[in-house]
Amino acid sequence: MASENNGSTAVETPRKVALVTGITGQDGSYLTELLLSKGYEVHGLIRRSSNFNTQRINHIYIDPHNANKALMKLHYADLSDASSLRRWLDVIKPDEVYNLAAQSHVAVSFEIPDYTADVVATGALRLLEAVRSHTVDSGRTVKYYQAGSSEMFGATPPPQSETTPFHPRSPYAASKVAAHWYTVNYREAYGLFACNGILFNHESPRRGENFVTRKITRALGRIKVGLQRKLFLGNLQASRDWGFAGDYVEAMWLMLQQEKADDYVVATEESHTVEEFLEVSFGYLGLNWKDHVEIDQRYFRPAEVDNLKGDASKAKEVLGWKPKVGFEKLVKMMVDEDLEIAKREKLLVDAGHMDAQQQP
Repeated sequence: MASENNGSTAVETPRKVALVTGITGQDGSYLTELLLSKGYEVHGLIRRSSNFNTQRINHIYIDPHNANKALMKLHYADLSDASSLRRWLDVIKPDEVYNLAAQSHVAVSFEIPDYTADVVATGALRLLEAVRSHTVDSGRTVKYYQAGSSEMFGATPPPQSETTPFHPRSPYAASKVAAHWYTVNYREAYGLFACNGILFNHESPRRGENFVTRKITRALGRIKVGLQRKLFLGNLQASRDWGFAGDYVEAMWLMLQQEKADDYVVATEESHTVEEFLEVSFGYLGLNWKDHVEIDQRYFRPAEVDNLKGDASKAKEVLGWKPKVGFEKLVKMMVDEDLEIAKREKLLVDAGHMDAQQQP
């Protein structure tokens, strides 16, 4: 906690307090690292599960009994449970709320559309209403960040900016559009400091293994060490604007440091196909992806999104933000991490402690 000493008394500056939904996800873990580095106290909301899924934040977790050092605290709540959201807002009294929680897998959203809409769209509405009612009752100002997605643009041709019309092509994307407009409505109707960050695809070694980039790099590591031979994928011509998640969480934070709430596209302004991702990743380890990749129709979406490429001019000008990690560096970062994981798996398999049980 910062302090000043003018010769007589020390004036302590209270820590900023942030509330993060989706703290156990890729973005939540990077954002929490950033906020802790800036002196925040961070509270994360997690869902009850019989299995812990806190792997991405275990390295920054400190037992709450160590009160002076435990600046990240976890609480059980759910975006489908409005009462839990309001209760924790009243208890935690955050200065900033980051809504990163979602059923965020596009393909899965076609299989569980009701749940996706309830968590992604209505869940955001529940949280916004909890923030609004908390501010009315407490008289406090709370700044709110809503995690948007480039998937909201869907079929709209690139480049896509803050003024580009939305044309969602999945239940997930449609739900994110609803959450976006709920956020705008609460800003305009109630004067809430509420921002939408329309983030284009952002990846990292912490990306979920059922997302195409991580699926590729995990399989590549296993192929390189002999645990796997084939990788099954869908549309290799889908083109995406891929950046590093660690860069993108800084843009989230910067949005809430401005004098005026607004909406921003966050992107690298470069677009690459899945095939290009394969070429760079497999080529990095001296392999030819065509020897290992097979197309499987089950991985094609009912409605495809062909090309996403962001125009982040506004974020660059207003926030002073720009990405630090380029496409090739990002791919190699992910391959390096997953090759090490595959080597550890190989040791366990060779020692008889683990059955490979991977794809053919």
